Amino acid sequence: MNSTPLRVLVADEHHSELDDLERLLAELGHLVTARAISLTGVDCAIADEQPDIAIVKVDADEEHALALIGEIIAGASCPVVALRETSDADFVGDAAELGVHAFVHPITREAVHAAIEIARRRHAESEDLEVAVDQLETALGRRAVIERAKGMLMERHGIDEHEAFELLRQSGRSSRRKVLDVARSVTEGVALPG
Repeated sequence: MNSTPLRVLVADEHHSELDDLERLLAELGHLVTARAISLTGVDCAIADEQPDIAIVKVDADEEHALALIGEIIAGASCPVVALRETSDADFVGDAAELGVHAFVHPITREAVHAAIEIARRRHAESEDLEVAVDQLETALGRRAVIERAKGMLMERHGIDEHEAFELLRQSGRSSRRKVLDVARSVTEGVALPG
């Protein structure tokens, strides 16, 4: 069903449920590389296997399932899917707060396949967003340094904003340094040459 086999971490409170889940995932063309019942087992599985996706089967012990989900989300860099035979809006809300990427109810082969695809896409979008935010924060940080340096130069030399920036640029050219590096020097109290 899936052209790209995924390495899957499956977690549940019962070994027999993991057997059933492993069979279902094999039918979908995926390979279960790790199984976990306990929080320690989850940590070890993440460290040893670095799965492409994690699937947590929820049975009677919701708190245990939520703890497994939380531990996987905290320790792995993969999407997480929760499976449950019965519906429970409170559980879905709690799992969503932890960061689960998809939820399956009832558990069918088609629903699991769809949830895996949704989870992978949501996870990829989330990672792309994190990269964009990091880039924006970096750009804003650079801009703040340059703005601070311009302000210092404006005050020190009685010039306007445009002239202060030109001073930074000229200093950068003459010293073969980036404007940002020159601006950092200015904010650290180093006088511009000339």
